[in-house]
Amino acid sequence: MKFKAMFNKKNIINVLFIVVLLVFVFVPAAKSFMLQGLMQIGFLKPNITQEQKVISTDLSSIKFKDAKGAEINLAELNGKVVFINFWATWCPPCLAEMPSINTLHKQFGADNDVVFIMVDADSNFEKSLSYMNKRQYKMPVYTMASSVPENLFKGSLPTTIVFDKKGRIAFHEEGAANYGNKKFVDFIKQLKNLKD
Repeated sequence: MKFKAMFNKKNIINVLFIVVLLVFVFVPAAKSFMLQGLMQIGFLKPNITQEQKVISTDLSSIKFKDAKGAEINLAELNGKVVFINFWATWCPPCLAEMPSINTLHKQFGADNDVVFIMVDADSNFEKSLSYMNKRQYKMPVYTMASSVPENLFKGSLPTTIVFDKKGRIAFHEEGAANYGNKKFVDFIKQLKNLKD
């Protein structure tokens, strides 16, 4: 009789709730899927301001390396809008925002005035390139080839930074956001069209 009492409707619902909760806590893909759903319904929008911040760091000292070993530094990209995203394949919020970044990249990836730098924080090209290829994302993957000042990247993943054409920080956000929404696309267009 006690065994049968353990399997009443209330206990079964409680066990199912705990199982679902554990899946969201311990399975990165499930957590990523949940965050993507929140983005689709309008949560997790990037906080866009038009305020540009000048950083005191020499941009030429901030370098990134691609899978072929070619290095670029931020100073070389002066005159372009630069979208930088620090991410990792094990990070559910990073994976959740990746489809929206891909949408943004599809719009501006062929534009010579906009540069995308997807920085794999683990420096594991094999894993990150496999992730991108599996999902048919065409975004360029880099690793850090120098230290990155803490005022740009404190280690929180994901972190996204957008530099304007003058090398000023136009956007800086830690945490997942939907970068494929119209407001952010318009923001990139405005930065691209700025004359000063």
